Amino acid sequence: MASNKKPAGSGKTVTVEQIGSGIRRPKEQRDTLIGLGLGKMHRKRTLPDTPEVRGMINKISHMVRVVE
Repeated sequence: MASNKKPAGSGKTVTVEQIGSGIRRPKEQRDTLIGLGLGKMHRKRTLPDTPEVRGMINKISHMVRVVE
């Protein structure tokens, strides 16, 4: 039986902006950018503040910044 539970969290969000190009980066880093909904310079996305998203941000922290 499938459950339709919402992810646990307080409803907080984090906004991420791409500041580095994915060109000449390892495929894993490009895939992480796409997973965050980025891929072009200066694109911004507001995402849920979950450990999974934070881990993706930490993985490519040299290519993105968290916007306050």
